[in-house]
Amino acid sequence: MNLKKLLFRSFAYIFLILVFIASVFPFYWMIVGMTNSAVDVIKGKMTFGNQLIYNFKTLTASYNLGKILFNSIKISLSTMIGTLIATSMAAYGFEIYRARTREKIYNIILLSMMIPLAALMVPLFRLIVELKLLNTPWGVILPAIASVFILFFFRQSFKSFPKEIIEAARIDGAGELRIFSSIVVPMMKSTYAAAAILSFTTSWNSYLWPLIVLQTDEQKTITLLISSLASAYFPEYGIIMMTIVIATLPNIIVFFTLQRYFVQGMTGAIKQ
Repeated sequence: MNLKKLLFRSFAYIFLILVFIASVFPFYWMIVGMTNSAVDVIKGKMTFGNQLIYNFKTLTASYNLGKILFNSIKISLSTMIGTLIATSMAAYGFEIYRARTREKIYNIILLSMMIPLAALMVPLFRLIVELKLLNTPWGVILPAIASVFILFFFRQSFKSFPKEIIEAARIDGAGELRIFSSIVVPMMKSTYAAAAILSFTTSWNSYLWPLIVLQTDEQKTITLLISSLASAYFPEYGIIMMTIVIATLPNIIVFFTLQRYFVQGMTGAIKQ
């Protein structure tokens, strides 16, 4: 190996090590912080402390953590399932069925991605009030189901789907719903896994819309709990770090459960 290749490889390894440290350090900081007191966190203590049990007891004594986690899981799972069903069927329809105005309607839907949530909050809030969904999980779930990005993601994957299989199933007498549920969904397993991760994490980390719709402590989610802890007059940073770690765990579990299909789904691969 010549000197030029050796230097290049050395710089590559150094760069990767620095990226790894920068990626892992925030999570390490949270783990360390939840074992220390607020004073130690403010001082920047980088070693583990002895306040883990105290912080956990204080958190569970001050808030109904189980109920809050249940609210977040219920909203996130319902949003994920609803989004996968609605957007995948819509994307299947846009890609498989031909109509004169199909692309125009699809482009108009895509253009709606350019409208910020702040511009939609007032009319959307009035709609939720009229439907009597204020301060209910459905007030958060229903607007999130219509995800334009997930619709776009599914349609791009359906473009590589072999249409001959659908035609053969139709010739055999299978109905459209049977084709979709028995043929399309199993073959697009990796795409569904990737969309499930994206949908779940987006819903789980959502803050602004739940803050507007969920107006009582009974319906509070984990992100709203973190916000209320951080905005206290004297923030207990050890407890905040513990809550953040707890809030991070479901995302980690979902990702590592579905990671086998994630890369395939992001590249539009189809299981033959």
